[in-house]
Amino acid sequence: MTQKRTQKADFDAENPAPDWHPADIKGALNKAGYTLSSLAEELGLKSGSMLSKALTSSHPKAERDIAKAIGELPQIIWPSRYEADGTRKLQGFQMLESSRRRKRLQAQAEGEPA
Repeated sequence: MTQKRTQKADFDAENPAPDWHPADIKGALNKAGYTLSSLAEELGLKSGSMLSKALTSSHPKAERDIAKAIGELPQIIWPSRYEADGTRKLQGFQMLESSRRRKRLQAQAEGEPA
């Protein structure tokens, strides 16, 4: 695999670029000498289906593996899924629970009953 970029040079947290199109990701993998299947084989996976799912859905391990193979940071490829510092953004149920918890804590801090 190629070297992973470790700097955050092209990442703007306030105005992130859209996620890369799956065809662009596959093209970058091809330029790096991989297909989803060959990368999966190198990683010891039975098939490329897990890696393929990461192109359109959130799969952190697969995202890291794909990003490493093409020499990019996951937050550059999928800015909608990551914060500027590289941590995962909360999604789905986690985001809903986080906002409920935050509202409950704010109400308690203001002296309102929960």
